[in-house]
Amino acid sequence: MLINSAKFDADNFLREYWQKKPLLIKNPWNSWSNPLEPDELAGLAGEEQIESRLITKTGNIWGLEHGPFSAAHFQRLDKKQWTLLVQAVDHSVPEVAAVIAPFRFIPNWRIDDVMVSYASDGGGVGPHFDQYDVFLVQGLGKRRWQIGERRTDQSALIPHDDLRLLADFEATDEWLLEPGDMLYVPPGISHNGVAVGEDCMTYSIGFRAPTRKELIGYWMDDLLVAMDDDDHFADPDLHRQENPGQIRAEAIARLHEMITDKTGDRDAFMRWFGTYNSTRKYPELDWSPEKPIEIAELRKLLSSGVPLLRNPASRFSYVEAGDAGILLFVDGVSFEIPVELVSFAKDLCSRDSITIHTDLIDSDFAMLQLATLYNSGSLMFAEIETD
Repeated sequence: MLINSAKFDADNFLREYWQKKPLLIKNPWNSWSNPLEPDELAGLAGEEQIESRLITKTGNIWGLEHGPFSAAHFQRLDKKQWTLLVQAVDHSVPEVAAVIAPFRFIPNWRIDDVMVSYASDGGGVGPHFDQYDVFLVQGLGKRRWQIGERRTDQSALIPHDDLRLLADFEATDEWLLEPGDMLYVPPGISHNGVAVGEDCMTYSIGFRAPTRKELIGYWMDDLLVAMDDDDHFADPDLHRQENPGQIRAEAIARLHEMITDKTGDRDAFMRWFGTYNSTRKYPELDWSPEKPIEIAELRKLLSSGVPLLRNPASRFSYVEAGDAGILLFVDGVSFEIPVELVSFAKDLCSRDSITIHTDLIDSDFAMLQLATLYNSGSLMFAEIETD
């Protein structure tokens, strides 16, 4: 699935619109084909391990239910205005995962998932704003999008235990999106989408934006686990002071140093963030194969030219580690990759499908790394995926 570069200039988009202002792009695809049927989406919403929600509106009353949902549940909705939202559909449907490919001009570590929605005529999720960037691709049917002003967490919301809907939304722009049309909405910009007619499907490519609070909190948790309980404050050069109630500047400096020595370690933060950010969205799900692969079998399959595929649910990224090579992060685990295998590891991060060259097949280290990733479910063979 490719975007027509004549209709969408990624460099211009990043310069003029990214995190600045909304943009409507009328059917920028070389050819748009809806990758998922409504019945298939409903089927996913019936699975226990898949996150799904159903938002309904009766008059001015909004309702929210969490899945899984049976087919009979949808039949009982009758003429209500409703929207089904299914999270991370790209993890389960390769054709939906392919929708992400045109957006790879944004770093992989920022990409979250593809949420797919289906709405009845008049259905929507209400006026709201998100704290992350999103591309809204109309897959099937029509949806009218209204764009409003930038909002903050101090904006007034309607009273609801589960939904964060704006109490006073006023549209400044309005567009009707048809299949293949795409709308970019920056963080904080209020928006409201309403289905026009039946069989309205929208693909939301969302992006991750960690908060300062999140980064500090989770990193501190990780640091605390590794700290020694016997690492106490010490002042062997203590002298008598005039007022015992004073906390002297040198004591404050030493106490502060006890903290900043740990929190100021950039390399430690880099390693922590790589593992934290690459952790799967749903780490509790087991994607490992029923039978672990042995090195000999791995070599045989790779020698026959069978490509390896990244699991769409997996997250691959890397950071440069100077002359030592790179640090590869896959699904919350870090791997030190030597210089001679850097190109190979970078290919794993940049391509969804990769064919392994003969010299790598002869490398025991490379085969061990690939076997580890395959047996953890991060990689799979194309033949196995399509069977």
